[in-house]
Amino acid sequence: MVADVTTPETGAPETTPVGPALLKDLDATLENHRVELTGYCYRMLGSAFEAEDAVQDTLVRAWKAAERFEGRSSLRSWLYKIATNVCFDMLDGRQRRALPMDMGPARPASDGLPAPMPETVWLQPVPDARVVPSAADPAEIAELRDTVRLAFITTLQLLPPNQRAVLILREVLAWPAAEVADLLGTSVPSVNSALQRARATLASSGDPHTEKRPLDADEQALVARYVEAFESYDMDRLTALLAEDASWSMPPFDLWLQTHDDIVEWCLGPGIGCDGSRLVPVQANGAPGFAQYKPDPEGGFSAWSLQVLDVDPGGQRLRGVIFFLDVASYYPMFGLPLHLDA
Repeated sequence: MVADVTTPETGAPETTPVGPALLKDLDATLENHRVELTGYCYRMLGSAFEAEDAVQDTLVRAWKAAERFEGRSSLRSWLYKIATNVCFDMLDGRQRRALPMDMGPARPASDGLPAPMPETVWLQPVPDARVVPSAADPAEIAELRDTVRLAFITTLQLLPPNQRAVLILREVLAWPAAEVADLLGTSVPSVNSALQRARATLASSGDPHTEKRPLDADEQALVARYVEAFESYDMDRLTALLAEDASWSMPPFDLWLQTHDDIVEWCLGPGIGCDGSRLVPVQANGAPGFAQYKPDPEGGFSAWSLQVLDVDPGGQRLRGVIFFLDVASYYPMFGLPLHLDA
């Protein structure tokens, strides 16, 4: 277990002033770390809502303990120590979050929708702006966006909490092993061993963690064609953009589709209400996404799903589309209205 927050140890390098100056403008000082801490907690927890709760808890604990903060570590590493403790507590005894593709094999469209599963089962989308500091340089922003991709977050969920923290701190945030050891209250060999085990798990799971830069022109053109095909509900054009084994999923339901025939059968059957939808672009989990509004019988368009696209590098095909259906929860987080006028 991480050392108690009232007795901080040496942590990661940080330029934030410490000591008595910490108590001056404390709220603003702590708030400056909210986005990066949310990114850390989201990678740990796989839930945007839980990540925000964890960060709020972290900042409250730090505020209450500020007078006892002796400055032996940086403010930043002290906050990460608290956040790690909070995440470990939240993860204690919980099952991992996942996507429908992790629940079992694809099923035919004829199966219909099963009963929805609880929110606690699912990996959740997150707006890039909530987890990627805007003040970072463009190269760093691209790297951080890559580490909140749904595929990577899903794979992180396979790791025990301690290995998960080590991997994130060492490979995502680039902390030296000695500072991670201080944060976790362990030794450098233990940190290196945990990192080695975490890497092996990711490798065996087929983690597609490859460096991904902003969409190039071909990938942007592919996304634009997807919008045109979906809004026109042209199944021929839509399936032409999908890889042969592309996934089509709809959390909170564990049903997911894979063949073009099943996707078309679904769209023209149970999903026919999506005909005539409008897509509003968003940036979610380091990937292109869209708020989908479907026609409202009473006029205008009603929120229906938050789509996140998995674009094949090179812009040839889409490898999958996830339709997150809990719009009442997700749309406010993305600053989206629940209804659009016609």
